[in-house]
Amino acid sequence: MHAERQSIALTTAADGSCTAYSTPVTGRILTVAYVKTDFADGVDFTITLENTGEAILTLTNQNTAGVFYPRVPIDDETGADALYAAGGTKLRDYVVAANDRVKVIVAAGGDTKTGTIKIVVG
Repeated sequence: MHAERQSIALTTAADGSCTAYSTPVTGRILTVAYVKTDFADGVDFTITLENTGEAILTLTNQNTAGVFYPRVPIDDETGADALYAAGGTKLRDYVVAANDRVKVIVAAGGDTKTGTIKIVVG
């Protein structure tokens, strides 16, 4: 399997906000890593696909760096929740990008602070 890693550099404005994008990617979003440089504790991230708006990962009040393996609930052929056994847990799978950019929105990051989001697509 071919995998690609991208880094999205983030620098906040005076109000602690930032919006940044990856270059276009195609494939499954395998991992999202937050590399903390000097963002304020309690920073929030909303990470989606730009064109479709599909949610990839939402982190609130994040204080430390971390690696995340985002998955989303899936549906069966009728549009109902796909479940593990009758009445069981919802099944989850990768978010898939098709020539789309990953959009990262930062809130409460502090005045002119920096960090990085690294994604692996494969």
